[in-house]
Amino acid sequence: MNPTISQLGRFEGQEIRIGVWLYNKRSSGKIQFLQLRDGSGFVQGVMVKAEVSPEVWEKATQLTQESSMYVTGVVRAEERAPSGYELTVKDIEIIQIAEEYPVSLKEHGVEFLMDHRHLWIRSPRQRAILAIRSEIIRAMYEFFQENGFIKVDAPILTPTSAEGTTSLFHTKYFDEDAFLSQSGQLYAEAAAMALGRVFTFGPTFRAEKSKTRRHLIEFWMIEPEMAFCDHEESLRIQENFVSHVVQSVLKNCQKELKVLDRDVSKLATIQAPFPRITYDDAIKLLQEKGHEIQWGEDFGAPDETAIAEHFDKPVFITHYPTEIKAFYMKPHPERPEVVLCADLIAPEGYGEIIGGSQRIDDLELMKQRYEEHKLDENAYRWYLDLRRYGTVPHSGFGLGLERTVAWVCGVEHVRETIPFPRLLNRLYP
Repeated sequence: MNPTISQLGRFEGQEIRIGVWLYNKRSSGKIQFLQLRDGSGFVQGVMVKAEVSPEVWEKATQLTQESSMYVTGVVRAEERAPSGYELTVKDIEIIQIAEEYPVSLKEHGVEFLMDHRHLWIRSPRQRAILAIRSEIIRAMYEFFQENGFIKVDAPILTPTSAEGTTSLFHTKYFDEDAFLSQSGQLYAEAAAMALGRVFTFGPTFRAEKSKTRRHLIEFWMIEPEMAFCDHEESLRIQENFVSHVVQSVLKNCQKELKVLDRDVSKLATIQAPFPRITYDDAIKLLQEKGHEIQWGEDFGAPDETAIAEHFDKPVFITHYPTEIKAFYMKPHPERPEVVLCADLIAPEGYGEIIGGSQRIDDLELMKQRYEEHKLDENAYRWYLDLRRYGTVPHSGFGLGLERTVAWVCGVEHVRETIPFPRLLNRLYP
């Protein structure tokens, strides 16, 4: 098996053969500098005219951006190189001379780059973001597996909505109506009653006509559910979970964070415990700042940002009004007008990354919620069964992957945090 650029340190002083694409090149007349990439990283290949045959030198001069080839060369340590190594090129075996590459090494407009997203992801910045996304997913799985959670898979096609909203993508399931999933939560709750602590991870879909930098039509969520777990324990799990993910990225993605010019000092402070503020106090804080918001209203993006500015870590906003939260959230035992829930707001203006709550475990109260929210009891009958047969206190939460990636990477728009974003005006490529 040929080595990769990320593995070059294992082969210092040795001659190797690697498959690469040409990212860029420059020449001083007697030396050609080839910027090479293979998906795992970037390395500079140095070709000296006096050290190779005329045929090999000519091959190098023919190379265009994104031409593909096998390169044979000797690995040399180089402190000035981003990877710490460079390659003294001895031979080139061209696979293809690429046509004129549309995503050239200059500034392009957003719509042009989105039209060419399939090519744009090859750039160093986009590669770094997607590599960090992968590390975040790996770290999430690691945390849950180390803490006794079992992975379960929720269906994508569902007969109902977890939130009881209208922003659903409708389709036909043979002769029945079906919808693309907005959340795996309800199914995860059922699985938790069988397996104790579980998590789902998969795509979710919201037919919301939103164009903000925080929203996608299709995005990925990781959703844990925990039997015999109250609201307080769930908050502790959430802050330890987020801390683990961020610290894993700091440890394993130093090169990628450097490519993004991310201020890692802001990430280094992300350690549990996280600060908390109640919804009541958050409303008072916003009103003192001049925000026109009243008790009972939900927070918008400017409100969340204003609250987050008071803290140097993610902050939990707890105990929202019952009326503005989902039907399944458990009321506060002493204040039924609020529920045992929390949203976790990321610093630096990235907004909510986690929403969670203790779930209603009382059968009669859940029936009451069905009536209040006008839910079809036939469609949700199975969900009531979870309260009929061995009900227990249980809690869960959902983390939006793309917003989390945006925050950790320090990028402005979530469209860069997923390989092929689905936006209000974009289904291509």
